[in-house]
Amino acid sequence: MQTALAEFIKETAEGLEAEQILRKCVHCGFCTATCPTYQLLGDELDGPRGRIYLVKQALEGDTVSSRTQLHLDRCLGCRACETTCPSGVQYGRLADIGRKVVEEQVGRSWPDRVRRGILQMVLPYPSRFAPVLALGRAIRPILPRVLRRMVPPRDAPGSWPIPRYRRRMLVLDGCVQPALAPRINAATARVLSRFGISLVRANLAGCCGAMSYHLTAQDQGLKFARRNIDAWWPELEDGAEAIVITASGCGVFIKEYGHLLRHDSRYADKAARVSAATRDIAEILVENDIKDLDNHPRKIAFQCPCSLQHGQKLGGVVENFLRKLGFELTPVPDEHLCCGSAGTYSILQKGLSQRLLTNKLKALESGAPDMIVTANIGCLTHLQTRANVPVKHWIELLDIASD
Repeated sequence: MQTALAEFIKETAEGLEAEQILRKCVHCGFCTATCPTYQLLGDELDGPRGRIYLVKQALEGDTVSSRTQLHLDRCLGCRACETTCPSGVQYGRLADIGRKVVEEQVGRSWPDRVRRGILQMVLPYPSRFAPVLALGRAIRPILPRVLRRMVPPRDAPGSWPIPRYRRRMLVLDGCVQPALAPRINAATARVLSRFGISLVRANLAGCCGAMSYHLTAQDQGLKFARRNIDAWWPELEDGAEAIVITASGCGVFIKEYGHLLRHDSRYADKAARVSAATRDIAEILVENDIKDLDNHPRKIAFQCPCSLQHGQKLGGVVENFLRKLGFELTPVPDEHLCCGSAGTYSILQKGLSQRLLTNKLKALESGAPDMIVTANIGCLTHLQTRANVPVKHWIELLDIASD
């Protein structure tokens, strides 16, 4: 694709990256076939190829409008188009660059600014989110049904093994997961303990920064990234083998720290090492020999999050691992399609999100599973709101330690 970027961005790092990405696009349209929003809406501008044109126009200095912004906002950021693209177009990176430019030129209505501001002020901070969730749980019985199903019941984490092994790995607690589903990381610690690995937290680490970054609060997102790097660096220097991620949405973003901070002279090298050390829990466990498990649901449906299959390119890893352990995985039609969670998408684009959720649950439950399992906290909580069977993180299937 030929480009003629405007002077305001032409020689910037973002402009140079965007131009390189744009030049790879050959207009083939293969991406539209796997785009969830294009399938729902049938509008070229609500598919990757159309959005690439919109971003190109914005970067070339053409007039952009609230309609431009709407089509970009409707993008889930699922990156299914990247998996499909034969030319290797990094659509996710281009979309982030384009959204920022459009945001600066168009702005937002005050209700939209308030809504997004509240999300940015609450969700990335566990000390703020946890009390809000606690309040929701306290008044859950009197909430309208539509709100009640959005507030999950309390999840007891169980015991966390005392670190005593020479092998040591770090874990990201994240922002909302400690309050929504604390059992996930505790279960991970118990499972890894069986292999002589101690899982430890770095006290000053927190939100990975993905939510802020994808809401065009990119400076805030990178601030969180630098804070995490500072928290993990002494542990990595002291021999920690890896940074274990149990939320695939966080994992894909942390694995991009090296790229996002490549021009930061203070953090570039450290960010690259952190990204290299970051591994999804599936990548750790496939290297170990876990025997067949008893007394667990044997028939399950696995919802492979977009961030795992399209972002981290780990589609099939968890599925094959669970099959080797003896679990029966039911077929999931159109397994490449997003469930509609997509970070804050389920809040900001509720209508589209609910349509995607309906389709995803129909596919997941079509094989009559005993349970649905997934690998990302956002997908988990989204699916739980309407699923007819229990929804868990897949690591919980392997957690055979008693609480």
